[in-house]
Amino acid sequence: MEFDIPKVLYFHLSLLILVASSTIEASDSSSLSSSAAEILSRFQQYLQINTAQPAPNYYEAADFLVAQAKSLSLESQTIEFVKGKPMVLLKWPGAHPDLPAILLYSHTDVVPSELHKWMYDPFSAHIDQNGHIYARGSQDMKCVGMQYLEAVRRLKASGFQPLRSIYLSFSPDEEIGGHDGAGKFVESEFLKNLNIGVVLDEGLASPNENYRVFYGERSPWWLVIKATGAPGHGAKLYDNSAMENLLKSLESIRRFRASQFDLIKTGLKAEGEAVSVNMAYLKGGTPSPTGFVMNLQPSEAEAGFDIRVPPTADPESLERRIAEEWAPASRNMTFWFVQKAPVHDESGNPIITRTDSSNPWWGLLEDAIRKAGGKLQKPEIFPAATDSRYFRRQGLPAVGFSPMANTPILLHDHNEFLNRDVYLKGVEIYESIIKAYASYVEDGGNRESRDEL
Repeated sequence: MEFDIPKVLYFHLSLLILVASSTIEASDSSSLSSSAAEILSRFQQYLQINTAQPAPNYYEAADFLVAQAKSLSLESQTIEFVKGKPMVLLKWPGAHPDLPAILLYSHTDVVPSELHKWMYDPFSAHIDQNGHIYARGSQDMKCVGMQYLEAVRRLKASGFQPLRSIYLSFSPDEEIGGHDGAGKFVESEFLKNLNIGVVLDEGLASPNENYRVFYGERSPWWLVIKATGAPGHGAKLYDNSAMENLLKSLESIRRFRASQFDLIKTGLKAEGEAVSVNMAYLKGGTPSPTGFVMNLQPSEAEAGFDIRVPPTADPESLERRIAEEWAPASRNMTFWFVQKAPVHDESGNPIITRTDSSNPWWGLLEDAIRKAGGKLQKPEIFPAATDSRYFRRQGLPAVGFSPMANTPILLHDHNEFLNRDVYLKGVEIYESIIKAYASYVEDGGNRESRDEL
C-alpha cells in the first residue's frame, strides 16, 4: 500500500535523519580522531614494509624506525652484528643513568605468507568495517614494537621524565632462530655496557578478556634419527631392515607424544609444560625416474623431529630415552641434533624468570596492568620459542607479554589481524608499564617513589 507523506512531515523526518547521521559520523570520528588516527596510521606504515623471511627489507624498516625516533627526540643507532641484518636501538636517557635500564625488545622480521589464502594483501594493513587490521606482523610482533613507541610518545607528551634509561630494540631474524639477531646481541660487550635490568618481549594473544604473560619457554631440540640396514628384496621379511627399525622408532615416539598430549587434553598440564614432539620430515626409499623403486627395501631411512622441552622437564632423562629407546645403536640407529637449546643453566636450574616477591619487576608489571584496566591470567611457559631465551640465559629477567585480549591467536596463520581498539588499548597498557618500570628504584629490597630521589 502506498501513501503520501505531507511535505512538512517529510521535512522534519529528513532533518531527524540528517541529525542522526551526523551524530553517528561524529561518534565514529571522535573514536579515531587526531592522535588515535595518527597512531593507527603509523602502525599501518610499519606493517606495510615487507620484512618477510627469507628476504626481509630490513633497511626500509630501519629507516622508518629511525625517523620515528627523530620525531620523538630519542637517541638512535643502527648496529649490524651481521652484515645486512641491522638492529635499531633507540634510547630515552633516564635522570639516574646509574640505575639498571629497561629494554623494550621486539623483532622486525615476519614469516612468509601464502598470498592466495589471504582476504587482503598481507602487506596492505587493510582495516575492515569491524576495525580489524589485516597484515602479516599485526600480532607477531610489529604491534608490540609500535606500541612501545606510541607509549613513549604519550609519556613524553605528558611531561614524564624517566629515572631509568629506556632502550627500545628492533632486532632481525627472530623468525629463523634469532642467531644473527638476539643471539649476537646478548654475546656482545655492547649489551653489557647498556646495564639492562629487565627485558620485555613478545607474548601471545588471549581469546578471553585476560592478558597472557610468560616467564619461560620451551627449548627447541631439532632431532634427526637415521636407521641403516642391509638392502633386500621387496618381498623378503627379515630383521633389522632400515625401514623396520625406523618404524619401531616412530611407534615409540608416537606413544610418548600421545602420553604428553593426554596430559594437556585432561588439563593436568598447560601446553607449555608438556614435551611436544612432532615429525617434521620423513625420508627413505630408492628414487627412480618415475618415483621410487617398489621392489627394493632401502639401506637407509631418516626422520626429523621438532621437540620442545619445557624448563620444568628433565633433559637428561629425555636424552636417555632418545639414545636407548628411540634410536638405539643395537638397531643400527644413530641420531644427532640440528639444534639443541639448553633447558637449564650451568648450575642446573630451569631458565625462567621468577614471578614471586624475589622479582620486583613482576609485581610492578601486575600493578601497572591492573591500573590500566587490564587483567592477567596465571603466568605461563611459552609453548614455542622467542628471543627472550637469549636474555634469560644471561641471567636477565625477561617477560613475554603482548597486550591482545579478546583476540584469536593468529600468529603465522592466514589472515592474521589485530583489532584497532585492542591495539590502542595496548598502547595504554604499555604506557602504564613503562612508567612504572622507569620510575622504580630499589634500595635494600624496598621500593622508593620518585619523590624520594
